[in-house]
Amino acid sequence: MKPQAAASSGATGWATAGLLVCGLLAAAGCSSSSIGFVGQTVSPTEPTAGLVGASAIVTEVVDGDTVIAEVAGRTERVRLIGIDTPEATGGFLPVECFGDEATAFTKSLLPPGTEVRLTRDAEPRDRYDRLLAYIHRADDGLFVNLEIAAHGYAEALIINPNTIHAGAFYAAAASAREQGLGLWDACGSADVVLE
Repeated sequence: MKPQAAASSGATGWATAGLLVCGLLAAAGCSSSSIGFVGQTVSPTEPTAGLVGASAIVTEVVDGDTVIAEVAGRTERVRLIGIDTPEATGGFLPVECFGDEATAFTKSLLPPGTEVRLTRDAEPRDRYDRLLAYIHRADDGLFVNLEIAAHGYAEALIINPNTIHAGAFYAAAASAREQGLGLWDACGSADVVLE
């Protein structure tokens, strides 16, 4: 069972949170003891000069919340932290309402060759050995995870201890739900399996 995004009234702004200063990969010299935080307001676009983390190039979008990227000379499957998009056609799980649309939206944000910055939270990988990351486009600083939720293509999915941007994701998903954007209009709720 997936945790549901909490609907909160008046969720109109972006929450304040910290960005990771350390890069994504331990191979790049990052360790849990070297991680620091810089308090700043999270918005859908961060100044390009302020982006931190590991540089990567997106090579493929797998679905709405998973991409393949070249990171530090390795091909990695990267799971976007803080959001959960509906399951799309071609995956192992049953197809859900708005899954293909969510995948198409993520593809529009991250076409092959897009340079991104990946930052991590407390855990570097999930149980499927995917890198867990917050993704910002390098050219304009767009916070991709947050953009997907803000446009109604994902619900917030916060799994402890990866909670740095939890407030921002809950607020973005609640605002999209209140406005009837994306899956909230088309499906009525998240996790609606198509037959």
